Amino acid sequence: MKKVSFVFVLLTVLLFVMSSVVAVNAGTLEDVKAKGVLTAGVKDAVVPFGYVDEKTKELVGFDVDICREIANKLGVKLELKPVTSATRIPKLAQGTVDLAAATMTHKLSRDEVIDFTITYFMDGQKLLVEKDGGVKSYHDLAGKRVGTAKGSTSEKNIKNVQPDCTVISYEGYPQAFLALKQGKVAAVTTDSSILVGLQASDDNPGKWEITGDFFANEPYGIGVRENDSDFRDFVNRSLIEMWEDGTYLKLYNKWFGPDTKYYIPLTWEMETFPK
Repeated sequence: MKKVSFVFVLLTVLLFVMSSVVAVNAGTLEDVKAKGVLTAGVKDAVVPFGYVDEKTKELVGFDVDICREIANKLGVKLELKPVTSATRIPKLAQGTVDLAAATMTHKLSRDEVIDFTITYFMDGQKLLVEKDGGVKSYHDLAGKRVGTAKGSTSEKNIKNVQPDCTVISYEGYPQAFLALKQGKVAAVTTDSSILVGLQASDDNPGKWEITGDFFANEPYGIGVRENDSDFRDFVNRSLIEMWEDGTYLKLYNKWFGPDTKYYIPLTWEMETFPK
């Protein structure tokens, strides 16, 4: 009887381990299809990539629409979870979100923790300053305080080109912009498209200007969990299809086209692969 019980317990343990292995090996793609929901990490305070619409109180933006297209291709619902520059990678690695489309620059150092898709948005880092305030480039920031967001590439990039400035990192870019308005920093630095959103959303946009040449390239990739090639390949295919069938251009013009407050000419082409 004891022998039978031992065998039963052993089989139970083996079945549990095998089911766990299957679940682990299933990957994000199968998991998302099984639950019928794609959980995407997006910004909720970065116009026009991801922010809360004042009228509908819903998350909207370019990154949100990109995620919605991916969910549609999977045939599942889209669930949005707000992330910041500091929390997007931890939440992805911990499994809180299935992917992160959150104005995230693909850096080799980040490949140690997560994987990235192909570039879906190309940008570069600049400065947002008070118009006629004496700051025209990072050369003018020696001895001055510069605001940016915690966990962003901007923190290191500005120090690389201007080691004599003091970087003040805030929870998000709106807080950094508020510090600029209050005279606590001489400039806000990040990707130019984010600066365009900050300036255009202000009550007095003419008081501010985006200045200087690009001093760091910022190729955005969608973050996915490491070593999950099936899901990464699916998202890559989805992005390429969007580019080739005109969906990407439609979404881009919706948020960055000439009829918007955030106009940025589309001057780059997505890397695509032969079928």
